[in-house]
Amino acid sequence: MSSYPAPASSALKGARPSAMVRGGALDALRFLASFLIVLYHFGAEAPVRLWLFHPVFARGYLATDFFLMLSGYVLGRAYGRGVAAGTVSGPEFLRRRLTRIWPGHLMMLGCFAVFVLLAEAVDLPSIHPEQYRWTAFLMQAPLISAWGFEGGDGWNMPTWSLSALAVCYAVFPLVWRGQAKVRSAWLVLGVALALLVGADQLYRQILARPLYDIPFHQGVLRAVPLFVVGMALARVTTASPLSAKAAKVLGWSAGALLVGLQILGRFDTASIFAIAAIILACGSRPVARPSATMEWGAKLSFSLFLTHALTGAILYGALHHLITVTPIPLGVQWVMWATGFPLALAVAYAFDRYADQPVQAWLQSQIRARRAPRPEPAPSA
Repeated sequence: MSSYPAPASSALKGARPSAMVRGGALDALRFLASFLIVLYHFGAEAPVRLWLFHPVFARGYLATDFFLMLSGYVLGRAYGRGVAAGTVSGPEFLRRRLTRIWPGHLMMLGCFAVFVLLAEAVDLPSIHPEQYRWTAFLMQAPLISAWGFEGGDGWNMPTWSLSALAVCYAVFPLVWRGQAKVRSAWLVLGVALALLVGADQLYRQILARPLYDIPFHQGVLRAVPLFVVGMALARVTTASPLSAKAAKVLGWSAGALLVGLQILGRFDTASIFAIAAIILACGSRPVARPSATMEWGAKLSFSLFLTHALTGAILYGALHHLITVTPIPLGVQWVMWATGFPLALAVAYAFDRYADQPVQAWLQSQIRARRAPRPEPAPSA
């Protein structure tokens, strides 16, 4: 993503922020994070659970935290000017975001329902039957499963974050207008990071859990502080970005720190600060050579996020059934397990191209048609 310096006063008044160029480092990191989420979830279905080799394989939740921060960052860059200037209202912003995520979510949830009903029809038991309660289905469909209601886990499990983000979208205009009144973008970032640490400590006292271990049904408590940090990063990269040299040093240093922390142990707050530094560094540097491959990977990441749980449920459910009836060497089991990754990418591509994109195009055409001025009726004779 590209970012060019803009005076702080311009940002405060809602002047046009620096252009966002796709195909840069953040797009590459977005795809990498989506793949790590797949690895995290598929790791539980490996012949030997991956985190038994090293605890780092149990920290895929950090990739989700990256997405939550990146969502706040991207929306701040894309909509901050319009929201601050009043040209994009809160309801309009919420409608745009829900129009983007809800149709794909409902399509995949419907696919899950078909899968479960067909499995029941042929008397093929699920290896995780507790994940397919119909009460949870009814909570996931309207995207309320992460709003504090218990019993919404299961089905397309990763979409708890979409439920939490729906709340983030609702508060985005209010928070953005509030932080835009503060002249120092760096102060805004400092306050956002302090609130993140404060929320973590508060949850430890009240819920006996750190922010990063909040149950899925309370996911909004985890998402909002991370999303707000992403918004603050967007404010900095538009109003007061780092120099190219400083951004390069910060980005590589934060990346090395993040990797080192995962090798040494679990240091969630420090890891989140490192991820925030990476987003800040990448957002401060213009994209000199946009990569179509990176841009494509970033666009595919949403479909991969939506579809991989169903892909895994079908593939690993079938493999589990096969292993119970036929002795299969452990090496062959690993090969069969590894096929889940190219299959997940293929399914995500097909869903994006033949389902999500056509539906989005149709919805946008309907919205444009409703907004188009109607022709005046011809005068009567």
